[in-house]
Amino acid sequence: MNSKLSKKTALITGGSSGIGRAIALRYAAEGARIVITFNSQEAEANEIVEKIASGGGEAIAVKADVSVEAQVLDLFNSVYAKYQSLDVLVCSAGLQKDNKLTEMSLEDWKKVIDVNLTGYFLCAREAAKYFITKDHNANQTAVGNIIFISSVHDIIPWSGHVNYASSKGGVAMLMKSTALELAPHKIRVNSISPGAIKTNINKNVWSNEERSKKLLELIPYGRIGEPDDVAALALFLASSESDYITGTTIYVDGGMTLYPGFEDNG
Repeated sequence: MNSKLSKKTALITGGSSGIGRAIALRYAAEGARIVITFNSQEAEANEIVEKIASGGGEAIAVKADVSVEAQVLDLFNSVYAKYQSLDVLVCSAGLQKDNKLTEMSLEDWKKVIDVNLTGYFLCAREAAKYFITKDHNANQTAVGNIIFISSVHDIIPWSGHVNYASSKGGVAMLMKSTALELAPHKIRVNSISPGAIKTNINKNVWSNEERSKKLLELIPYGRIGEPDDVAALALFLASSESDYITGTTIYVDGGMTLYPGFEDNG
């Protein structure tokens, strides 16, 4: 078994499904001890823990709403109680509550911002507090890594999804600002911004032939992404192979951000 993350402890919020699930499994395969969070998908979370354990790895699942400060504090206490350490934080928990601007409720606006942006802030803050206390290692590589799972909609406007797009735009600046602040402490912070990925959140699109064909018009590379496409990059960013990378957003989108409408001169 490869061991790029051997003896490392990784916390993946939203790790019970989709991209978070893929990252948790990839990290475990590379030797990391895993903590995943879930809010409502307890059975799915337990299935991942069992899958990791059956492969000889270590994992636990913790119920937590990342938008609630007290639950985030309890989450980190659970991590330290179990593994006495933390090396990698992946913020992947997120949701959508879509509607037209004129019909969107304040409740739905706040809920998406609270989970997708405030949740990232709370988790990053707590991880940074711990990372700062760690001794620098002999070769001066990072003492901690924070990875935000964002979206191409941190730069692509999205009609009918103003709360979601605004939350991801906020993540972009949250990442850059925290990366700048934490770099002197040898803490790296980066974002991964996926495009269309086959997860349950958009299954009604990629599982429908007509809708899938329409979606592919936005993807120059000609296929819809898989969660493992994102997990592979998340592994690289968590490993020492990317040690000189911080404050960067990497797009995993098959070219969606290349303005495909201009591929024939516009």
